Amino acid sequence: MVPRAGRRRRAARMMCAADLRRAPFPAMPFNGTDRLYVTGTDTGAGKTLASCALLHALRGHGLRAVGMKPVASGCTLVEGYWRNGDALALQEASDPQPPYADLNPYALPEPLAPELAARAAGIEVALPPLLDAFARLRAQAEVVVVEGVGGWAAPLATDVEQADLVRQLGAPVVLVVGMRLGCINHARLTARAIAAEGFHLAGWIASEVDPRMACRDENLELLAMRLPAPFLGRLPYTPDPDPAQLAACLSLPR
Repeated sequence: MVPRAGRRRRAARMMCAADLRRAPFPAMPFNGTDRLYVTGTDTGAGKTLASCALLHALRGHGLRAVGMKPVASGCTLVEGYWRNGDALALQEASDPQPPYADLNPYALPEPLAPELAARAAGIEVALPPLLDAFARLRAQAEVVVVEGVGGWAAPLATDVEQADLVRQLGAPVVLVVGMRLGCINHARLTARAIAAEGFHLAGWIASEVDPRMACRDENLELLAMRLPAPFLGRLPYTPDPDPAQLAACLSLPR
């Protein structure tokens, strides 16, 4: 008989296979939830790409799915309105495509931590406008994918943590692990923090953000052995990623 640890390692190696074969989508993903909150191990982990790929995967399952970026810092003026690139990507991946003001209620000009960007703009980020915008999005779609800011512990405002928003939404969490040196520590600490605050980690996605990362497959194997959540897929590094194509790399659990 193969020892339990050996079976786990073998299963993890199978998940690392290059072709990433996936079973057909189940009848309803994520236990029928109509909302997901996407967080990351840190800034630049690939949350937006993963969120957009999730939206395309949900749409491929026949669901109306829209994205939301409650707070976004680092915006440019487009026809007199502040617009954020990540929020625009979520809007493009959504079907139906919601009004920008609902998808991104707080568009902050400066590319800073949200708390500092809001202070620079003279804006106070508060939960009620976010919850109202979410309700409008939910009214027009079957699933809303909400992308957070930075890593899990990055606050939305001086007195608003991301956990406060997730608690109000009642959303399960998807963790995007930026595959780079240090990702095992960051991923395990983030998963522990999510659990410690009483939230359900519905799954995790490996996002290959560093093409020069050594032992990428081995790192993914170690993560698969230690993270207490389903492995949802591996997004390979590409200079010009297409989230519609990368949706095929994801598996949505029952």
